[in-house]
Amino acid sequence: MHLSLRQVCKKVGNQFHIADVSLTFTAGTLNILLGPTLSGKTSLMRLMAGLDRPTSGSIHVDDRDVTGVPVQKRNVAMVYQQFINYPNLTVYENIASPLRLARLPKHEIDRRVDKVADLLKLAPLLHRSPLELSGGQQQRTALARALVKEAALVLLDEPLANLDYKLREELREELPRIFTATGSIFVYATTEPSEALLLGGATATLHEGRVTQFGPTVDVYNRPENLISAELFSDPPLNTLPVTKLNNSMLYKSQVELPLIDRMPELPDGTYTVAFRPHHLFLQRPSPAAIGVRAEVVIAEITGSESYIHVDVAGVRWVLLAPGIHAHEVGSAIEVFLEPTTFYIFDRHDRLVVSPKLQTTR
Repeated sequence: MHLSLRQVCKKVGNQFHIADVSLTFTAGTLNILLGPTLSGKTSLMRLMAGLDRPTSGSIHVDDRDVTGVPVQKRNVAMVYQQFINYPNLTVYENIASPLRLARLPKHEIDRRVDKVADLLKLAPLLHRSPLELSGGQQQRTALARALVKEAALVLLDEPLANLDYKLREELREELPRIFTATGSIFVYATTEPSEALLLGGATATLHEGRVTQFGPTVDVYNRPENLISAELFSDPPLNTLPVTKLNNSMLYKSQVELPLIDRMPELPDGTYTVAFRPHHLFLQRPSPAAIGVRAEVVIAEITGSESYIHVDVAGVRWVLLAPGIHAHEVGSAIEVFLEPTTFYIFDRHDRLVVSPKLQTTR
C-alpha cells in the first residue's frame, strides 16, 4: 500500500492551515511529523484520515483517489494525545470494541485481541478495568484498540505527550518494535526532536503548514536542507550567527571573525548564517583550530548529568550544552569555543551551502 498526498492544501477562511504538501508513505514504514504546536501536524493527519477534506490537491491510496472518501469508509486507525478508554469495560472489551462494531465473529475477535495484547504486553491485564491500570498501561490499551483493527494506516497524534517521563521512555523504547511487527503505515506526530531521533524511520519537518524537508530521520537531522529544518530539528535551540563574507574572512559586527575552511573560501562574498548545535559550543578548546570568543553568562541550568549555559555574545544569544555540573554566576564573563568543522552555513535565502563533517554510524 502507498499513501500519497499530492499538492494538498487546507484553507480556513483566508488562512492556509496546510499549504502545498506532497508526501508519499509506503506500507511497513514509520513516518514522523515533527514541528511545534500549530505547525499543521494534526490538520495533516485529519486530512490523511478523511476527517477533513482538502481545499485543493488530492489524496491517493495506491492508484485510487480517496480525497472525498469519509473516514468510516477508510481502513484507518487513530490514537490521540488524550487517550480514551471506556471505564465500564475491561481491557479486553476496550480493545475488542471496534471489532464488535464491525460485527466480526467471536473467534476472530479473540485471535486479534490476543495477538495485539501479546504485542503490547497487556495479556495479563485483559480482565482488569482501565481504572486499575497505570498511565502507560492505559495508553497501551488505547494503542491496542487502534492496532487491533489491523488498519493499513495508523495515525498517532502526540500519543505520549501526557505521560510522565518514565512512562514516555518506556513506551518510546517499545514503539519501534511494535511498528515493525504490524506492516502498517504509521504516521507519528511529535514536537520533540529527541523523540523523532529515538523512533527513527523517516521525518517530515513542518513549519506553518508546509513541509520543509522529508527523508530518513538521521539524514534530516544531519543534513537539513534549509535553516528552518535545522531549527525545527534542534532542542535546545540551534545557535546561529549572522555573518558577512568579504574576501578571506567571515565577520560578525567586527567582533567575531571566523576562519574559512573546507568549502568556505569558495563561497561568493555576501551575507550568510552560520549555525551549530549547543553540544558543539564548548567551555574548553576542543581542537587547535577552535575559535575562542568572549561571552556573558545569562543563565546556567544544571540538570546533574549536564549543564545548559545560556550566553550572550555581542548581542547574540547562544546555548552551550556541556556534560557534568558547571556553575557560573549570571553576568560573569567566560570564554566559549566554536569548532569550525561543526558549522552549517546557510545563504541569504536560508539554503544550506556548507555542511559540517559529521560521522554517522548506521
